[in-house]
Amino acid sequence: MHDLSHQLRLSSVCGRSAFAMRALGVCAVAGTAIAYAGIFATVGLQAAENASAAVKMDDRDANRSVDEAIGPSIVGIEEVVFAVRSVFPEHWYANFGYFAPDATQKCYGKGGRLCKVNLKSNKLTILVDDPEGAVRDPCLHHDGRRIVFSFRPGGTDTYHLWEIQTDGSGLRQLTGGDYDDIEPSYLSDGGIVFVSARSRRWVQCWLTQVASVFRCDADGRNVRQLSANLEQDNTPWPLPDGRILYMRWEYVDRSQVHYHHLWTMNSDGSGQSVYFGNFHPGDVYIDAKPTPGGDRVVLIRSPGHGDTEHAGFVSTLSSKSGPDNLQAIRDISPTADYRDPWALTDRVFLAARKDSLVVMSDQGVVRTLYTLPREFGDVWLHEPRPVMTREAEPVISSRIDPSRPTGRYMLNDIYIGRNMQGIKRGEIKKLLVLESLPKPVNFTGGMDPLSYAGTFTLERVLGVVPVEADGSAYFEAPAMRSLFFVALDENDVAVKRMQSFTGVGPGETLGCVGCHAHQAMTPPATRFPLAARRAASRIQPVADAPDVPDFPRDIQPILDRNCVKCHNCDRRDGGVLLTGDHGPMFSHAYYSLIVWRQVADGRNYPRSEYPPRSLGSGGSALMQKLAPSHFEVQLTPVERQTVRLWLDAGAPYPGTYAALGSGSIGGYQQNAQIVENDAEWPETRRAQDAIARRCATCHRDDLTRIPRSLSDENGLSFWAPDMNDPRLRRSRHIVFNLTRPDKSLVLLAPLARDAGGYGLCRPSDAPAGSGAVFDTRGDADYLALLAMCEAGMRRLNEIKRFDMPGFQPRPQYVREMVRYGVLPSSFDGTKTPIDVYATDRQYWGLFEWNREKNP
Repeated sequence: MHDLSHQLRLSSVCGRSAFAMRALGVCAVAGTAIAYAGIFATVGLQAAENASAAVKMDDRDANRSVDEAIGPSIVGIEEVVFAVRSVFPEHWYANFGYFAPDATQKCYGKGGRLCKVNLKSNKLTILVDDPEGAVRDPCLHHDGRRIVFSFRPGGTDTYHLWEIQTDGSGLRQLTGGDYDDIEPSYLSDGGIVFVSARSRRWVQCWLTQVASVFRCDADGRNVRQLSANLEQDNTPWPLPDGRILYMRWEYVDRSQVHYHHLWTMNSDGSGQSVYFGNFHPGDVYIDAKPTPGGDRVVLIRSPGHGDTEHAGFVSTLSSKSGPDNLQAIRDISPTADYRDPWALTDRVFLAARKDSLVVMSDQGVVRTLYTLPREFGDVWLHEPRPVMTREAEPVISSRIDPSRPTGRYMLNDIYIGRNMQGIKRGEIKKLLVLESLPKPVNFTGGMDPLSYAGTFTLERVLGVVPVEADGSAYFEAPAMRSLFFVALDENDVAVKRMQSFTGVGPGETLGCVGCHAHQAMTPPATRFPLAARRAASRIQPVADAPDVPDFPRDIQPILDRNCVKCHNCDRRDGGVLLTGDHGPMFSHAYYSLIVWRQVADGRNYPRSEYPPRSLGSGGSALMQKLAPSHFEVQLTPVERQTVRLWLDAGAPYPGTYAALGSGSIGGYQQNAQIVENDAEWPETRRAQDAIARRCATCHRDDLTRIPRSLSDENGLSFWAPDMNDPRLRRSRHIVFNLTRPDKSLVLLAPLARDAGGYGLCRPSDAPAGSGAVFDTRGDADYLALLAMCEAGMRRLNEIKRFDMPGFQPRPQYVREMVRYGVLPSSFDGTKTPIDVYATDRQYWGLFEWNREKNP
């Protein structure tokens, strides 16, 4: 788009604020290197670090072994290109854009340079120099003469793709716009694959934006999205067979911090399939690249949920034994502080380690090739790439048709797969097709207030498709959407549930062997599937049912008609409340159904492949409670269907993302309970004194303790609590009533029966069978507790929850909807009422594929 002279220090680029650029300049202090005879005369390797424990040789033998391996591999590699920038101390994916609560809080570093070091002369050439900007992700073209990289010029906030010649000439900007473009790689078909925030969605469990896989032409034109992931895709790179290898993070029905492993797709986005790891929880597999002349890839295994800037162990992986064999991955580096590996051979690798460029053998012996000069300041060396030519990968013919809004799925036999025991042939009649919906903004690392220890995501019920008698299914589905399926029996109850997502490209036909079939298995030699003998089915919407269930609007009225007569504050059969009264974050009915284990969701736990009828409508006790056998409950067919679909859609509390970060007393932001925390309210202070005097004697240890405030989580894990923990049944979400404060359990339990209470608590020094903590409603401490609950009600009526008249979402929700073009730029969320349900739907409509929007 723009050709810039590399000989000039420019004052502006493309109308942006000033930034300094120094191209083709030799740094006065070239960095640190030590002579090493036998490889080069003037550049060499520092003293060896300790070999890994797996090396069965003494240090001298290990050093000699790595020298022999490294020497021949580096000959012919005279120059290495790398990026320099400061480190932003955040999650491995949170290194571009801004934080949701405050758009002025940026997520990127500075000190940007694109550099090239000559390993023979130790000469450092600075190709791009911008101290206030940032440079990242250089990738050399197959011809070894061009570099595509991500660049955020100083004075600007957005990374875009740029290109420069390896000699420092021809700098030009390729992409532009309001969204970050990072991690580019050249493709053999002449295009560039990269990841970008153009997907217009936010991390489901954090305050930062998502980058999904995109591609563009060599000149930056014809940008097209390839991945429908709701979470991060990272570090796409071509494999020798022409596929793209990349990291995909997901947590459909599973833990949000355990599944970020390797996947592949074709260069047109078709054929998305797991490459390695998705069946096993743990670690981030990222920055994967093929080894030359071998069948392995080298990658970073970043422990746990991943470290800053992708730091971890340099590891190798062979996928010969399939995608699930954990023994196929082998750590090479002795410690977990390496980044950005590059395979020089199948045995020798470049990598970055803080401010240094290192080389290591597959036996774990590491030597330093180059260290940044001190004058560069507090910056790290990133993404080293040797200047070399490499063979172009084959081009896989495109399997998509951009003119079509749908693709097709062909399922060979749903009864073939893992953990299908007990399912009889013919038992599965339909597939329920659901869509995981992107988040337009987010504010915390938890799922609140979308669910309690459950889903982070709203899911839309698209409808059902038939399964033939032989277990086959063939159907059309919307292109470029995050979909998953639930197998249903003759009563439309869930039998087996998919715990990953799939996406089909426009015009693509994607096939699978069976339901949760092992990725390495082949279809059995059976007759031609029945479903393949007819035209593809179209998804049939479910009549008389909400497609995005909302608990207060869709489920609570059913409970009011059928359940509340027995489960209310005055009767409370089984100790269960099913009224719609507001607690500090959820309604009492919603919280009770979760904690009394009436919902079987399986979310946020690091496991896969539950037995049949374990999750959703097939595993939830609530479905049994809604049968006539349970005290002659009589639901209409529509009511029963509504509850069933709510369970299969993840059992959310709100049906709108506008509820995020709002409507809670004691809400969370960035994992801190700083939103409407009542700990300093005068009413809360007085109530805490009353609890200390009248309640703490009995409720004194960890398991019997009661909340001291409306915000007191009482030591419970919000993400994945132990559902057997007795504190759950007296947590803040159930003991405080902010709709009818005098009906709060914290008041009724210690109040005498003849005063209208439950009389469950009595003074510790009272004779057995006599007395209550509060004999009358006039007790001063009773009134102090009541005043705290009334203060909570007043504050909730001011800030309002999504199901309350006059609700307005957080201004950041409005900010992003304006940014996406869903709301006009003149929209004032403080003055103009907003239909948040309609606004969400307009936002989701942005992702409907059509040729006009996606040429």
